[in-house]
Amino acid sequence: MTAAAGICRREDRLMVRMTGDDRVSFLHGMCSNDIVRLRPGALTYALILTDHAHVVADLYVWAEEDALYLDIDRGLWPGTRAHLEKFLVADDVEMELQDDLLIIDVTGPKAGAAAAALVPASSGLAPWSLLRADRQLIANLPRIGLPAFTVVVPKIQAEGALTRLLEAHPGIREVGAGALEVLRVEQGIARVGVDATDKTIALEARLERGISYHKGCYVGQETVERATARGGVKKRLYGVRIDRPGVRAGAAAWLDGKEVGTVTSVAASPRLGLIGLGIMHHNAWTPGAKLILKDADGESSAVVSDLPFE
Repeated sequence: MTAAAGICRREDRLMVRMTGDDRVSFLHGMCSNDIVRLRPGALTYALILTDHAHVVADLYVWAEEDALYLDIDRGLWPGTRAHLEKFLVADDVEMELQDDLLIIDVTGPKAGAAAAALVPASSGLAPWSLLRADRQLIANLPRIGLPAFTVVVPKIQAEGALTRLLEAHPGIREVGAGALEVLRVEQGIARVGVDATDKTIALEARLERGISYHKGCYVGQETVERATARGGVKKRLYGVRIDRPGVRAGAAAWLDGKEVGTVTSVAASPRLGLIGLGIMHHNAWTPGAKLILKDADGESSAVVSDLPFE
């Protein structure tokens, strides 16, 4: 994936089509990023938060002339839908699950070449922009900060689309979700539902890229603004370099005899060895600090790393 590109069927994600005259104003008030200024043909990353800025979900919003598409983790959608529907009163908004579509991520330096082999017009797409080609949507979407395109196709067309993507360059391979997880952890990107939960404040998980500080009111804004202005965040996502193989997510992190956090993601990186992510108390924010990780299998030493991992 670092030399050419990896193609992954994102069966863990789904698309929801949001329509209705009030779709833009409603979602603008419900999420952390600026939807009013999102022009058709563009995308943005946003968070759905509680009143206290705890993370319900994160999503990518794809804007077309007649609809918004919510690109969201499949497991987070039921709770997200219930959360959104609590605020739907007289708004003209409809949400329709598009379960006949498959999301395909192409990640790596040759991602653009693969996308252009499928849809030639995509060669001119700037990051965070999209186009529609017949029944396909394609976007230049660097989800984890690496060169990447996302293709959304009807499931009945998926095998043909995958074949054309794979044939674009001899080094392109189909990969599983685990390969993308390694890259995500290396880049220090929190996964909502794993590293951030409904008990995590967005700023603790370093999800600032999904927050606009210039838009109007939205659910959770007051807490975000207060924490930003006062520097009141006492926990924050950091990386750990782990010495012992076999350490799993859920291991408690200890520093100087005190528990300072929990490892939430672990990945075996071909470049970096065994690494992990966890939201740590501010006492453990010093890169190079030595931790003890404790789980059911025993103890392991680890070292704190800032993110992304070097």
